[in-house]
Amino acid sequence: MTDLFHPATLGALDLANRIVMAPMTRSRADETGIINQTASEYYATRASAGLIVSEGINVSPRSRAFDRTPGLWTDEQTEGWKAVVDRVHEKGGRIVAQLWHAGRASARGLLSEEQPLSPSGVNDDLNALQVWALLANGAYVRIAATSSRAMTLGEIRDVVNEFRVAAANAVRAGFDGVEIHGANGYLIHQFLSPTINLRADGYGGNSEGRSRLLQEIVAAISEVMPRSRIGLRLSPFADYNSTRDPKPEDTYGALAHWLQTAGLAYLHLADTNAWTGAPDYERMLSIFREHYRGPLIVNAGITPERAAGIISSGEADAVAFGRLFLANPDLPARIRAGGPYNAPQRIGIYGGSDSGYLDYPSLEPTVAGG
Repeated sequence: MTDLFHPATLGALDLANRIVMAPMTRSRADETGIINQTASEYYATRASAGLIVSEGINVSPRSRAFDRTPGLWTDEQTEGWKAVVDRVHEKGGRIVAQLWHAGRASARGLLSEEQPLSPSGVNDDLNALQVWALLANGAYVRIAATSSRAMTLGEIRDVVNEFRVAAANAVRAGFDGVEIHGANGYLIHQFLSPTINLRADGYGGNSEGRSRLLQEIVAAISEVMPRSRIGLRLSPFADYNSTRDPKPEDTYGALAHWLQTAGLAYLHLADTNAWTGAPDYERMLSIFREHYRGPLIVNAGITPERAAGIISSGEADAVAFGRLFLANPDLPARIRAGGPYNAPQRIGIYGGSDSGYLDYPSLEPTVAGG
């Protein structure tokens, strides 16, 4: 029987186990988007994961939803990530870069006073958008979103190219692959939504038009790396950032059919509403398993015990853990031992020093003969 500790192959990615570290924003880059130096230690201590998915990495200066998040569009940013990837590889780990564009979930203060971009300039729900910033006093707080404007066709082409450039830089940094962030109400998710995407051109209308941006991003990244090293994260039912898709079964059923032939390394499904106690796991699986039979990672609100059942039943190929990996750098060892598990600290999740970042303890080593 397959369990969490069996190796797995997702496309061209060979995993030592099926315990994946989910992408988690930590907001410790500098003002130019260069990842912090201690990130090497943060990720290396979690290299026992079968696969690490990095925190969301902005593909351009127009992408930020959270202050002090890293980028991958400059040489300096790429060199910063190379140091991280090298340390993970030294520890025997595998890591992919999650490529992120926040779209309308942003504010002028994070974008050098530029207006956020969106599919159609829908701005009736700005109070529902999650935008965060670091104050001068060191507090990391939610701030008001700024009204977005509809993207021009030229700006859509620019974004597609920004994903290609970021993926090329991920190759230069040594990442094992990339994960496209199509979830949580960010730009790609915005284009998929018939409520947020009201365009009348080839990027709007039916589900095929609304998925065109995603498909073009996949094609562009395929120019710089094999599709067998490209993953995709989706959250069909997410309320986060107010995408408000009234018929996600229609939107994502069609997308699942395309994914079956797209040849990607994996699909990463995030049950984001499980964060607030309203899981959609079964509904999410039912949409995709009707059409998509490729490698699958599932995430959000899953305990190690439930994860073991998911793997043994064949529901998914791997399970991603977020908060548990944040607080337990040696999570696979703790799962094997049946715990105990550190609880996440509220202070230090976003921004700040190495407190709440590097100071979570690992299990004490077992004394021989003890």
